[in-house]
Amino acid sequence: MIKILGFILTIGGGISLVMGVLGAFGSFDSGMSPWALIILGVVFFFAGIGLLKYRKDTDQIEAEK
Repeated sequence: MIKILGFILTIGGGISLVMGVLGAFGSFDSGMSPWALIILGVVFFFAGIGLLKYRKDTDQIEAEK
């Protein structure tokens, strides 16, 4: 379950980051401030990477017992 959440956060953060960069430096216009999208994208992306990298999944914890 933790790995799935980490994967979703990573993908969502990456999409938000790309949308924010395109809004700030390109011609993409979303309804939000592009800098807010960049900040949220960075936070969610690194949170997802951290979950994928350092947390064990609940299935692995149950198998070790």
